[in-house]
Amino acid sequence: MDYIRLADSRGRANFGWLDSRHTFSFGHYYDAKHMGVSALRVINDDRVRGGAGFDTHGHRDMEIISYVLEGALQHKDSTGNEFVIPAGDVQLMSAGSGIMHSEYNASATDTVHFLQIWIQPNVRGVKPGYQQATIEQNAKLTALVTPDGRDGTLSIRQDVCLSRLEMKAGETIALQVGARSGYLHMLSGQAKSAEQLLQAGDGVGLLHSNTLVAQAKTDMQALWFDLPGEAG
Repeated sequence: MDYIRLADSRGRANFGWLDSRHTFSFGHYYDAKHMGVSALRVINDDRVRGGAGFDTHGHRDMEIISYVLEGALQHKDSTGNEFVIPAGDVQLMSAGSGIMHSEYNASATDTVHFLQIWIQPNVRGVKPGYQQATIEQNAKLTALVTPDGRDGTLSIRQDVCLSRLEMKAGETIALQVGARSGYLHMLSGQAKSAEQLLQAGDGVGLLHSNTLVAQAKTDMQALWFDLPGEAG
């Protein structure tokens, strides 16, 4: 691994209704050492209390992925989409030439826990888009988001593949990127890579190496980003 980001070292913003941990620089949190990996610009680990959420606001030229870990998220946008995103679903909003949206906890009482992920697109000023899917795990590594939307995945405007990794305790995987970049973000359980113990919220990146070997110490789940060698 060439880059490591432990959960406890992440930036934090707590507004009462929102408790957010920032893997990379975001909003008022800035760290020149943590600006993203390739086209991956944001991983915010958000917990929103019941009945609260993000009021209507705008985005432009960004691919925004929401992955719900617990609870459910209510999405509404200026193109007419209004959906509930339950735990385990993946949602992709392509901001394109501009879109307004709001995100609220779908429950009045329970906290919703989700990841907000921003990826820089390789095209600008295009028509906004919305996609959402429930994708069952069909292998150790299951694709969720791809450039071409193959096999029921969501289609992203960038040369990026986002996959969900699930392993039982004792299983091992070698994640290879060749001349590309990669980033592994832990969701649950424990794994070990190059003698580094990884737990929920931890992340490791490949910037100059071509292989990341991870062994599950417990049953675990993570997100794996296969990224361009340079942001495009």
